[in-house]
Amino acid sequence: MKYEDLESALDWSSSGAPFENTALLNRQTGEVFLKSMHGDFDEELPEDIDDGSIYIAAPHKNDLNLGRELVFDFVEAVAPQHLSKVGSYFRQRGAYSKFKALLERESLLDGWYKYEAEATRRALLQWASENGLQIIGIPSAA
Repeated sequence: MKYEDLESALDWSSSGAPFENTALLNRQTGEVFLKSMHGDFDEELPEDIDDGSIYIAAPHKNDLNLGRELVFDFVEAVAPQHLSKVGSYFRQRGAYSKFKALLERESLLDGWYKYEAEATRRALLQWASENGLQIIGIPSAA
């Protein structure tokens, strides 16, 4: 399976609440099939899509600790003086936009994107290895 397809599957699965959107990966071919609670796509799903020996659901970012946990790890490592402020953001709606606005003001946004990309790469590769998936086209570490 191509790394970029695996990352896209993670993005799809994470684009809503857990289990709202699902990307199913064919363990043998690397094909990705998308499902959503909000309706079907024009794409026909294979009849054996529920066979766990053939298909595996891509994780949600929360399954890989790539959500809030990652934000707080970054802030603690790079800007610990903002921990309480970021904590207050995550007690209400719009937390990520406020967090990114803070990073922009502090000239830390590029650093966040690199940190997030590297954490995602490591977590996805570990998940793939644990689930017997062979990944090609792996980006180099930042």
